[in-house]
Amino acid sequence: MQEKVVLVGVETFDNHQTFEASMTELASLAATAGAVVTTIFTQKKERLDGKYLVGIGKLQEIKDNLEADEADMVIFNEKLTPRQNVNLEGFLGVKVIDRMQLILDIFALRARSHVGMLQVELAQLKYLLPRLSGSKGLELSRQAGGIGSRGAGESQLETDRRHIRHRLEIIEAQLKKAEKVQENSRQKRNQSNVFKLGLIGYTNAGKSSVFNALTQKIQYEQDELFATLDATTKDFSLQDEFTVTLTDTVGFIQDLPTELVQAFKSTLEESKNVDLLLHVIDASDANHKIHEDVVESIMKDLEMSDIPVLTVYNKLDLADDFAPTILPNVQISIKSEAGVQQLRQAIIAKIKELFVPFELTLPYEAAYQLPILRKIALIDTVVAEDETETYYVSGSISEREKWRLTEDGLC
Repeated sequence: MQEKVVLVGVETFDNHQTFEASMTELASLAATAGAVVTTIFTQKKERLDGKYLVGIGKLQEIKDNLEADEADMVIFNEKLTPRQNVNLEGFLGVKVIDRMQLILDIFALRARSHVGMLQVELAQLKYLLPRLSGSKGLELSRQAGGIGSRGAGESQLETDRRHIRHRLEIIEAQLKKAEKVQENSRQKRNQSNVFKLGLIGYTNAGKSSVFNALTQKIQYEQDELFATLDATTKDFSLQDEFTVTLTDTVGFIQDLPTELVQAFKSTLEESKNVDLLLHVIDASDANHKIHEDVVESIMKDLEMSDIPVLTVYNKLDLADDFAPTILPNVQISIKSEAGVQQLRQAIIAKIKELFVPFELTLPYEAAYQLPILRKIALIDTVVAEDETETYYVSGSISEREKWRLTEDGLC
């Protein structure tokens, strides 16, 4: 049975520019978690109330509505302090969670791999630990499932701080082992000299659709938030025999919980070790500029700002009066074959900007080197010159592979 929830948000001077988009997103998050939103309450305040976040009059209005709609829970858009959480649950008489706990719950719902589940549990326990005040509202003995209580909230029933800290130590040790495996895999990819692409973007921008279209791999994709959590890497042929790898990882969102950023740091860092980032943006979303700013801010926090970026505006077929805010860019619908080809050509063009041009003359008897050359370089022309019994070859190659070129072939 779906839980009925009421959403509450407070608009202040600090958040008024993004408030409406944030509340719309909160409703989407609640729906993604499987809840039915009955009512949305908003209030404008100069500053948040220290005790209840909202004013007492608004709080009474919310309580009256809960009884009328028979709602099960209230979700606040702002991060609640442990004391505010206790006060609100005491006044309203129902379960109260905030945006952060809702996002953590969705991550628990989406995690598929063992590492992903450990990362989510780590984030949940770190979030819950300071909130174990012994009150009814925040103890871990909540028996009901559903939003705000998946994963760690269910598996750590009737535990205490000492038990949680012990569990945190175990999880962190397991994740360190997993990180070593991931690091070994990254080092192997780095040593291979294969050009590496990485996908980044706001959640539900269409990254998994781009991944599937380019690699022809079936990766879970749905019109929902955080459809993909686990980092996935696949190689594919970009042009002729020139092969690249593409890595997809978790999408970003406004106010992504610090606990999640820390827990998923190793997963997010899969995108740090790439040669080119594809920043996928939903062109049909009216708030795409806000989403772009969020992604760029998180990239800065993760020290990824120096990595070359190709901006990809996706879902152009669904966009009305679209105006890009990042230049240069490529504008596509990845669901169309024309869009896929347009993106491939844009990636090739961007890689050529990062590579260095070359020309060489290859004797006919060294023609066996052409397939090798196509694997390590983007070839523009191959012209047979019968008079000299040579091939004129031109193209672009990376700085790290340039040493292999000579005037008459490869060393």
